Amino acid sequence: MDRKTRIVMAKPGLDGHDRGIKVLAAAYRDAGMEVIYLGLRQTPEMIVSAALQEDADVIALSSLNNAHNTIFPSVLDLMEEKGLNNVLLVGGGIIPKKDINTLEKLGVGKLFGPGTPVQTTIEYINDWVNKNRR
Repeated sequence: MDRKTRIVMAKPGLDGHDRGIKVLAAAYRDAGMEVIYLGLRQTPEMIVSAALQEDADVIALSSLNNAHNTIFPSVLDLMEEKGLNNVLLVGGGIIPKKDINTLEKLGVGKLFGPGTPVQTTIEYINDWVNKNRR
C-alpha cells in the first residue's frame, strides 16, 4: 500500500500572517496528505531539517513578506546540500510574476498566487508526487 504524501509546510522569515497556510494545511489533510505544519518564523535550515527528518515528499512555503527571492533559493540550496533532490518545493503568497518565473527557473515547483483554487494546488502536488515519488 502506498503511503500518504508527506508535506512539510512553513512560514519562513518574519511573516506572521498564517491564516492562508492553515487553511491549506487543513485542506491537504482532508485530501489525504500527511501534513507537518512547522508554524511561523522558520529558517531555511529548520525547514529542510524537518523535511529530511520526516521523509517529506513536498515542502510548501507561504511568503507574504517579500523575502521570496532570498528564502526559496536558500531552501533549494540546502535541499541540494542535504540530498533532497527528489522533493518538490512549492509555495504561494504575494510574489510578482517576474519573480515567479525566476524562481521556477531555479528549480522551485509551481508558485501559487492569491485566489488560486485550493483544488488546483492539491492536483498539482498529487500529480507531481505520483510522477516523481511513487
